[in-house]
Amino acid sequence: QVQLVEAGGGLVQAGGSLRLSCVASGRTFSSYVMGWFRQAPGKEREFVANTRWSGKGIGIYYADYADFVKGRFTISRDDAKNTVYLQMNSLKPEDTAVYYCGARRYESSSYQASEYNYWGQGTQVTVSS
Repeated sequence: QVQLVEAGGGLVQAGGSLRLSCVASGRTFSSYVMGWFRQAPGKEREFVANTRWSGKGIGIYYADYADFVKGRFTISRDDAKNTVYLQMNSLKPEDTAVYYCGARRYESSSYQASEYNYWGQGTQVTVSS
């Protein structure tokens, strides 16, 4: 069982930045695909970014991003701290949502929320215009 706890959400003006964090319990964190998703009111949960081990060596990871965050958001992970981060810059009002951290047991990437096995409780991000 993996437990995920997000933090770092809040209210920010358009153009501002926030950094979300997600701390995971469990000893196999480094083998999990870790993803960030978001869900706005009345909408489905959508993929934002994920990070997975590349298979090319310790600490070398791939990252994938949704098109609407490329160049603005950066996902990173610290396996020593069992933590994944989402640095969000140049925030827009349309980025307003509850952001969720998800963990996928398998090493292959996925953009589908249904293919993640564990979820955090979510953290609210509100961007004012």
